[in-house]
Formats: sequence, structure tokens, C-alpha cells
Amino acid sequence: MPVNTWSKKKEKNKTDPKIAAIEKGRAILLKHPIFGRVLRYHHIEILKKDRLGKETSAISDSDGNIYLNKDSDLTPAEWAYTIAHCMLHNAFGHFDGEKMPGYEKKTDDGKSHHVVSCDPDLWNLACDIYVSGFLNDIKLGNPTCDPGVLESFGGANSDELKIYEQLREKFPGDVKFTCGTAAVHTRDMKGLEKPVFYDKDYPHDINYYEIEFAEAIAYSVSWAVLKAGGNDTSKIYTSRAKQAAEWFLNHFPLLGGLASCFEVTYSKEECNKYNIEVAAVDVSEAVIYVNPDAGLNGKELRFVLAHEFLHAGLCHHERRQGREPFLWNVACDFVINGWLMEMDIGQMPYKGCLYDEQFKGCSAEEIYDRIVSDLKKYSKLAGFRGAGIGDIIGGNVSFGKEDGAASLDDFYRSALQNGLEYHKNNGRGLIPAGLEEEIRALAMPPIPWNAKLADWFDVNFRPLEKRRSYVRPSRRQGATPDIPRPRCVRADIPEYSRTFGVVVDTSGSMSAKLIGYALGAIASYSAAREVPYARVVFCDASAYDAGYMAPDDIAGKVMVMGRGGTVLQPGVDMLQTAKDFPKDVPILIITDGYIEDDLKVKREHAFLVPQGRRLPFRSKGEVFYFGE
Repeated sequence: MPVNTWSKKKEKNKTDPKIAAIEKGRAILLKHPIFGRVLRYHHIEILKKDRLGKETSAISDSDGNIYLNKDSDLTPAEWAYTIAHCMLHNAFGHFDGEKMPGYEKKTDDGKSHHVVSCDPDLWNLACDIYVSGFLNDIKLGNPTCDPGVLESFGGANSDELKIYEQLREKFPGDVKFTCGTAAVHTRDMKGLEKPVFYDKDYPHDINYYEIEFAEAIAYSVSWAVLKAGGNDTSKIYTSRAKQAAEWFLNHFPLLGGLASCFEVTYSKEECNKYNIEVAAVDVSEAVIYVNPDAGLNGKELRFVLAHEFLHAGLCHHERRQGREPFLWNVACDFVINGWLMEMDIGQMPYKGCLYDEQFKGCSAEEIYDRIVSDLKKYSKLAGFRGAGIGDIIGGNVSFGKEDGAASLDDFYRSALQNGLEYHKNNGRGLIPAGLEEEIRALAMPPIPWNAKLADWFDVNFRPLEKRRSYVRPSRRQGATPDIPRPRCVRADIPEYSRTFGVVVDTSGSMSAKLIGYALGAIASYSAAREVPYARVVFCDASAYDAGYMAPDDIAGKVMVMGRGGTVLQPGVDMLQTAKDFPKDVPILIITDGYIEDDLKVKREHAFLVPQGRRLPFRSKGEVFYFGE
């Protein structure tokens, strides 16, 4: 089902007066309470007259495509009428084979097939007469057909099948008039030779255009009734939000707990304040903002709310960890929308919904690492809040001011975890494996950075093997000096073989407190793993080799050199090329991430980065995010 609404062949068409007339006609439809909502599901393309014919202004097909003749000399009001005419062919199901004359379902050898025995030219004309009658009754735009024809066939007061039979009786031969948007003897409905047949056994195999048109009429009537009674028309939106929240409580318990704690507001003022085009979530205030001008139907609203619930429940605002905010938001959007499509929750909106099949099965962190390498492409994407701006607002706050108060993030996590257990135990529907894995991971406290660093030391520095020796101790024993006793001695190893390199970013963006804290942790683990020395290099715009240092010296006796720019490659190269530095020992790099984006380390290595900062590249080694 197409979601694009507009396509221009060349930029120079912007100054073409005929293109301007088409745009103004389209603008008339966008402001209409019914057609403005349905138009978004159609793709409009402008073609030259040699593609459609001189007398044909527009044609449509069953896929929601509308092709307009660039050279037709129509006014904006006539273009509005013409585009609406093409839209109604889909909305009224005129491409549906089961609604055509002579439809029959036959069964041969146990196999079913559909048969339609009607004249496609007469059926097209009958549908044109019916559509034109409808548009004439609602007074939309300026008609381009003869009103006398509508009176003779009853127009919208008669259905398409009756009009078709009248045409067969009155014009058994050649029909020499038109009531549509195409020339005489030309159909404005493309593809009638192959009608559409919807399988009623599959709930998703339906005519979306027909459903959207019906919902648009219902919405328009409700809005008009409330306005006529002097009531607040925002009640329509409030009612829909309440119904959507109740649906999650009654039918989808995974998100039911989150739905119960969020307030959904349809305030244009708030949406304008935060530049929200469709929707956004404020995790600090537990509020979801939905722009009423987005015109979401019930199913689209359900999809959008579920999207925002998962942003909050999975703590995407907390997991950003120094990543570029908008690209991180985009990565999370790709993941969430993929899950919602898989779970079949609501309907994907036409605007702001980021979805790409290539990211299926990937985590937000993986997607971020992939899209960050193509900033030109992904920084221009538009999510539910708009282009270049994420739909996650706010951060972590607590319930109350007392010590030990639970945070909203804790509440979101708890609601999502409880919802998962209830959902699984009661068999309430599919949950993607990736989503279930992330929810369960929320219950597991993250491993502290210093524990991860300790594991890194354990991998690179195995405990020294101790062996027994019966060599007489050098110091004589007072009680029995003649009896040798066993003792444990360390293996004889070269003094500098059990070592590692440390490259310290001493640029102006690194605080002395952060450097000292990281060096202190390294010193303590070095001493615990019996690492006698570490080769330390301080680096800003240039590298300064401090030589081999004992753990105690690293901990508190090092004077940081430098404080200039941030280029670490000279420091890494100094270690990698040093003749007195073993070739098979690792390097630990301490930096705040404000470094070159092409740092090359050719041996085993790891990074120590302060929490809230990120490396500008995808590291091949371990990355530990440390905090105080």
C-alpha cells in the first residue's frame, strides 16, 4: 500500500504554472476533513500528455497510484475534483472483483477460482457516474463532467451495478460520452482486466482504502456533531486515546502496565512547543504527546502509543551512553517498529515510521554502529517527532523526594517485566525473541565496569604458576634447622615479559580527576595480578614516554604531561614500534572519546572511556565505560 503522497519529475517543475495548479488542487484536498486523511495513502505522479493522452487528465490503479496529466489545463478546484475522483475508485472498491457484475466463484477439481464476466469499459463508466454523483452531492471542487448525465442515471442515488445495467440497456453498442477523468473510449481505471480478490480468511488481506475512507467519514461526522453542539472537538482525540490504552490493558498485557501510567495529550500548543509532527514521549513526566494534525486513525494511534511505550520501558534514554542523540533515536526506532510489525500491533502510520528489513534481528546498539558510518543518509531521516530530532524527551526522575524513592525508570522496567510474565503465562500472543531478551536483560543489573576490567586482566594475565621446592630456605630455622621443608616459589620469568602498555589521553578535554581514577583502578588490578611493570605513554598533540612503572608509581606518583590537542596515534605507534616493548602484550587506552576517528591499534587492546562518552569509531577491542 503506497505511503508517498507526491512525486515530481524535475525540480524546475516548481515554477511551472500547471504544476502550481496541481499543487493547489492537492492542497484543497489536504484541508478537507475526509479526503485529507485518505490522500496520504495514495501516490501521485505527474506525467506528460504523451503518456496519458491529450484528453485524459488522470488515471488510477488498484495499488493507490494516481497519474496526472501535466499538460491538462485545469484550475486548482478542478484538479481537486479530479484527484478525489481517482481516490474514490479505490475507496468504493471498484477494483474488487467480487463487486463487479457477473462475479462467480467456481470450484473445479477441488480448486476454487474467481470469474468476472462484465464489460470493463461499461463498468468503468458506471463507476465514474457513481463517483461523480457522490462528488456533486458533497460539492467538492469544480466538476469536469456533464451534470446532465448524472441526472439521467441517478448518480450516487443508485449503486454501480444498477448504473451498469442501465448502460447495457441504453447503449448496447458504442458509448460516446465520458463521466470520468479520461477521454472518451479510454478508462481512468487501470488494470480492470485483472480485478483484485481479497482473501477473507486472512485479516490483513483487505482493502485499506475502503476502510480508511469509512473511518475518515466517521471521524468527520463526530467532529461536526461536537462542533455544532458547542463542545470541545479535542474530546474525539481523548476518547480515541482512552480506547487505545484500554485495548492494551484488555488485549495486550505486555504493554498494559505501561499504558496505565502514561497520560496521552493531544495539545497543539505542546506539540508546537516541542516541534512534534506526529508523536513523542516525555519519560520524565510520563506523558505522550500526539499531534492532532497528524490525523492518526485508531490503528495508527495504537501503533504509535506502543512505539512510545517501548521507548520508555526499554530505557532507551538511559542506554544512549554518549551516542549522538538523533542517530541513537533512529536506531531504536528501527528496532521497535520491526517488533511492532512482527507482533501485528495496530497499523504503521504513513509518516515518520522508520522501518528497514535489513536491520531485522539487530539490537539498537548494532544498528547505531552501522548507521553512524553514513551520517549523510541517516541524519536526514524523519521519525515521529520530525526530521533530525528524536521522539524521546526528558530523562530519569524519582517518585517523591525522599531518600530511596523509586525512579520512573525502575517503574517502567518493572511494568514491562511484569507484563512479559503475564503475557507469556496466559498465551496472549507472539513476542519477538529480541524484545523478550531485552526485557529480561532489564532485570539483570549491569556488570560493573571494574569487574569487566578485572576479567580483562584475568584473560591477559594468567595467575603465575607456583611450584613446590625442597631447597633449604636461606634463613635458618631455629627449632629444626637440619630438616628441609617444602615451600612455594614463583616461576622464573623475564622481568618485562609480564607487562602491558597504557596510553593516557592528557588533552584538555580529560579532567585530572578522571585520569587519576582510571589510573588508580589499573594500578590496583596490576598489583593483584602480579604485574610488576606497565609501560606508560602520555599523549595529547604529541607523545611522551614515561617508561616502565611499578603499580604504586602509576597509582599516585605520576605527573601528567601535556594538556594540548587530542591525537592518540603517535602514542600507540610509540608502543607498537618500541624495541624494548614485547610484541605480544596488550595495550590499554584511557580517553574521553574526543580523538581521531581512524585510530589504528594492531595488537590486543582495550579502551577505558568515561560514562556518557563514546568512541568516534567501532572498536575491535573491549570498551569499558567507567565512572566514579
